[in-house]
Amino acid sequence: MSPEQPGLMSQQGSLGAAGNHAPSNLGDILERVLDKGLVIAGDIRVNLLDIELLTIKLRLIIASLETAKEVGIDWWEHDPWLSGRDDRGLVEENKELRARIAELEKAGEERMLEGGDRD
Repeated sequence: MSPEQPGLMSQQGSLGAAGNHAPSNLGDILERVLDKGLVIAGDIRVNLLDIELLTIKLRLIIASLETAKEVGIDWWEHDPWLSGRDDRGLVEENKELRARIAELEKAGEERMLEGGDRD
């Protein structure tokens, strides 16, 4: 091999990369997908004698957090399980509603007993 050949090879390699003729590596592809975003959607239906038994709708979005926020997707910020916030307001409201249900059930039982004594 002559010393000119390695230079020629590296020169062709750089020309190929500059002209986007060289294959992209996984990192470049992942960077492009996360930058632009990727949506995969599909439906699975199970029918038996023209009766739909099961429908599964799949929606998959692959994007960076910045890209997702740009298109209005930010559910992870409001989900208490994912955001790490302990939403005490919901816990307290749940306790109050359970106490109110218990009161209503007790009042209903008392009415039934009062109505049963009249017969």
